[in-house]
Amino acid sequence: MNNWKETTLGEVVEFQRGFDLPVQNRTHGEYPLIVSNGIEGFVNEYKVNGPGVITGRSGTLGKVFFVKENYWPLNTTLWIKDFKGNDERFIYYWLLNFPFEKFNAGSGVPTLNRNHIHPAPVTIPESIKEQKVIAANLSSFDDKIELLRRQNKTLGSIARTIFKEWFVNFTVNGQKLKVNSKTGMPDGWTQKGLGEIADFLNGLALQKYPPKNETDVLPVIKIRELKAGITEQTDKASKQIDPEYIVDNGDVIFSWSGSLDVVLWCYGKGALNQHLFKVTSKKCPKWFYYYWTIEHLPFFKSIAKAKATTMGHIQRHHLAEALVAIPDDDFMAFADGKIKPIFEHIILNNSQIQTLSNLRDALLPKLMKGEIRVKL
Repeated sequence: MNNWKETTLGEVVEFQRGFDLPVQNRTHGEYPLIVSNGIEGFVNEYKVNGPGVITGRSGTLGKVFFVKENYWPLNTTLWIKDFKGNDERFIYYWLLNFPFEKFNAGSGVPTLNRNHIHPAPVTIPESIKEQKVIAANLSSFDDKIELLRRQNKTLGSIARTIFKEWFVNFTVNGQKLKVNSKTGMPDGWTQKGLGEIADFLNGLALQKYPPKNETDVLPVIKIRELKAGITEQTDKASKQIDPEYIVDNGDVIFSWSGSLDVVLWCYGKGALNQHLFKVTSKKCPKWFYYYWTIEHLPFFKSIAKAKATTMGHIQRHHLAEALVAIPDDDFMAFADGKIKPIFEHIILNNSQIQTLSNLRDALLPKLMKGEIRVKL
């Protein structure tokens, strides 16, 4: 490739092992603490001036992180001490394609040694201008994604605040609704268990439904996928399952075992695995049962934590014990008119985030291999 040079990783950048930081010293601060799988929190001190690029050294390998501000890389990471004149943002994208896992030197815990990766042969643009243009193209996707995520954080906060004020605190526009002393709710409202207002469909043991051929494939949605999305590590199942067990964008998924969480799925069609509920309802709006499930999540987590098992979980009778205040039809229609547009905007943004992520991920390896060249 014209203007691309063949060299070694160590000639492009110099990695350095991260720094120890005792747990008792990890007080809340303004500087991100980077561990092998991302930002663990924020601390009062920093060790490295940003912008920086970090990857996992012990435990989790293969993930690469870009940090704009000053930061503390923990000793479970490798951070780039010297970019050797290369563009920092380009190096971040370029390393997303680097096969760190191939250099695993750990027998039990995955471990990366910088002395093993520095001699690795690599090919890279010599022109810093080309590096910057490539990085700018990819950054444009990430900037739009970050903007949508910030919007969703704000929208989610607004919707959750409205929901909590109206349905938990019984307060509308700063005015407390008149509450019946006998029922503890406004007149005309009723109370039911969460399991009565929505259907909680438990997933399948999808290892029993392997794909029959290369086209008969659905990604398996497990607890891991709720946060990481669909990855190369995601299992596969046959499409020939009952349609009700197929998850699509905008569906509410509740992990009732292990790491309890409630999410709006946004990674495309997939198959619902056991230990997850797909939550639907013909009785009330999606936002209503979604926020009520979130409202009761601390209760569910306390139950799971108290169980003396290797994997805490809840049972169906706990859904019945999680009480829900249900308004009369007029108030529900009023609330739906206010909250539904916000909720649908969040779902739309999630879909756009996934589209942009897919486009970026498809473009990235082609740019990094020089298969697509940018105009300088």
